Amino acid sequence: MKPYSKKLFPLFSVFAIATLFIFSCQKNNTSGSGDQPRLELRLTDNPAAGIKEVWVDIRQVEIITGDSGSPVMLSGVHAGVYNLLELTGGKDTLLADALIPSGTISQIRLILGDNNYLITSSGEKIMLKTPSAQQSGLKVQLHQEVSGGILYRITLDFDVARSIVFAGNSGNVILKPVLRVISFVPSGGNITGMVVPDSVLTSVIAIKGLDTITSTFTNTANGGYFFKDVPAGNYSLSFIPSDTTYKKVQKDAIVVLGQTTIVDTVKLQH
Repeated sequence: MKPYSKKLFPLFSVFAIATLFIFSCQKNNTSGSGDQPRLELRLTDNPAAGIKEVWVDIRQVEIITGDSGSPVMLSGVHAGVYNLLELTGGKDTLLADALIPSGTISQIRLILGDNNYLITSSGEKIMLKTPSAQQSGLKVQLHQEVSGGILYRITLDFDVARSIVFAGNSGNVILKPVLRVISFVPSGGNITGMVVPDSVLTSVIAIKGLDTITSTFTNTANGGYFFKDVPAGNYSLSFIPSDTTYKKVQKDAIVVLGQTTIVDTVKLQH
């Protein structure tokens, strides 16, 4: 019994050290591949001659998905009154950060409140009329596929110079927003796979070059693991079983921007 205990102790120590190391790494991943995509929406602008400030009252953000045409109201929206002319020279602001359904985003809508106005270069405040913007919203066509577990960063350009319309003799100033998508960037890629037997809790470490990028544990319900939004490139995956009667396993994985890499099932061996 004593020789067997001495043999196991170094192996157990290795796993214990590896476990502590994993908990010290970045922990932004969960096991399983069924995560929803995440959308990060930002707003930017360009200067407009003769106008000092343009304030837009953004209350809500919606997306239209698939062929149904039904709006999905985003959570995590930073509602507020924004001065668009502060968002120039490469500056932007975060409007929303939310989980969204997988599929196709056909349209983004910004729902406005009533407090929309501009300040002229002479200091005059003029309220802006916003026909239908409080109901149907300011619409931006997108038509982009999104898939589970990936962070998509979208930046909208609000072209103030083309969006402010002085309506002739009526004296009204109308906000007819000209919005366009200037970037749609999926951030990183995903790695997913399975380890069997699934009853053995296994730590998985993702290494790129000489750097440990992130780590996770397998799900003992199905043996699955999932790394979300990791930088593109070549990875070495290290699998360390909690049951030290099983051997450590190494696998290679290539991560492509915006895609999910499925690694061959790891079969633990004694």
